[in-house]
Amino acid sequence: MELNLKRPLAFFDLETTGVNVSLDKIVEVSILKVSPGGKEETLTLRINPEMPIPAESSMFHGIYDEDVKDLAPFRERAAEIVAFIGDADLAGYNSNKFDVPMLMEEFLRAGVPFTLSGRAFVDVQNIFHQMEQRTLKAAYKFYCGENLENAHNAEADVRATYAVLKAQLTKYEGADFEDKHGNVSKPVVNDVQALHTFTNLSKPVDFAGRIVYDEDGDPSINFGKHKGKKVTDVFEVEPSYYAWMQNGDFPLYTKQVLEEIWTNYKNTKKAAKPAVITEKGESRRPVKREEPKPITSDMLAQLQGKFKK
Repeated sequence: MELNLKRPLAFFDLETTGVNVSLDKIVEVSILKVSPGGKEETLTLRINPEMPIPAESSMFHGIYDEDVKDLAPFRERAAEIVAFIGDADLAGYNSNKFDVPMLMEEFLRAGVPFTLSGRAFVDVQNIFHQMEQRTLKAAYKFYCGENLENAHNAEADVRATYAVLKAQLTKYEGADFEDKHGNVSKPVVNDVQALHTFTNLSKPVDFAGRIVYDEDGDPSINFGKHKGKKVTDVFEVEPSYYAWMQNGDFPLYTKQVLEEIWTNYKNTKKAAKPAVITEKGESRRPVKREEPKPITSDMLAQLQGKFKK
């Protein structure tokens, strides 16, 4: 079916250093502009974000620091992007929630005028989610072919969830899944550990997503100024960050996980203190020296008695 267009519609997608619109930057922008009559034009640009790309983000979209280090930053390509979009309406997948705000943030940083006023916005994900609802009731109908009675009754919901999982295992047995890197696997299998791996793609440590496992399997910060950094590396350069999180408005379990990481970090640091080699070639750990105490008359009396002077 051809789109019924009165003016161009620009489908666009962004790859970024992360998902924080205020802090993260664009590393790639791709635009497909469809004009009335069906004419298609494309513009795809890699961008130097002028900040490190976190390993977790690079694993997701396949763009690494080395790929963009010699490229122009967004501010030098912004005018070209504005000219290409022109007066087109905008479309994307989850674009209203993420791509449009991120694009506007970059235009504002670059000081390049771009107005959203008067444009239409088509978010394809919202069509998908509203027409194919992602509620338990909708899933039960889709997978089990039955209406869920007493929805939002706790026992009815857990029984429905159990039935949906069994139906999913049957429906997707042997089915291929292709991830964003083009890797194909058959992840929906009758094995709890395999299902755990498939349904926890963000690899959270604390389940709130504030701390996640990085590609090395180490806990890393997943928000704010230290996003993408190993927790222990943050402790190394900013020990006060631990206290800030413990006193901040974070979930209790996040604080518990952080406490465990902090304790392990301190114990590791303590065990890793370098040994001191004595004149006799003996190895010993450095000992904290106490400040000498002032000599008193009692101390002199004790010494005289000891040495019989």
